Amino acid sequence: MSDQNPYEKLGVSEEATFDEIQDARNRLFEQHSGDAKHLEVIEAAYDAILMDRLRMRQEGKIKVPERIRFPELRVQSPPKESPTPREQSPAWLQRMLDQPTSADILLPGAWFLGLSSISLFYPEGGEQVLQLALVVGVGTSIYFLNRKEGKFGRAVLFTLVSLIIGLIAGGLVASWLLPQISSFTNLGTNQFSTVITFILLWLVSSFLR
Repeated sequence: MSDQNPYEKLGVSEEATFDEIQDARNRLFEQHSGDAKHLEVIEAAYDAILMDRLRMRQEGKIKVPERIRFPELRVQSPPKESPTPREQSPAWLQRMLDQPTSADILLPGAWFLGLSSISLFYPEGGEQVLQLALVVGVGTSIYFLNRKEGKFGRAVLFTLVSLIIGLIAGGLVASWLLPQISSFTNLGTNQFSTVITFILLWLVSSFLR
């Protein structure tokens, strides 16, 4: 092997490209991985070829790519940044929230808008009308929730919880807000809390499953 020129030692022709030379060097390195003497000969042959190519480049005989002139410099593409995952809502919330269609929003909305109008414009003292409107609102909410998933018990539970929260929140807001706008409206506390309840029932029946 000592009588061979560097190209013969690597098993390539003098017209071989740099990729072919490098592949031959790597292949021989794998074949003689346990033989330090062979590895030195292979590396020396590889270096000799690089020097020969540089000499020929200086003489203008060949054009040597940058990676052959400076093999230690490898243009490495920057590591791809893994896209930052979007923050997702908790799994339990995703299971509860729905992506409603226009019909799922507009149909309950029309019902609760009508019930709210009855509650707002009915003469003061018509408590029975408000109670009837609430009963119809509860039935409407249960119907639309049950229509989505077919889970009647779940629909009843969500509706009753929304009813309680709506009445409590509506009463609290009414006790704070109505005294400040009493000069502009004759709404009673029950009327106001009923409307708040209908808004909450509409949100629940449209956007929950």
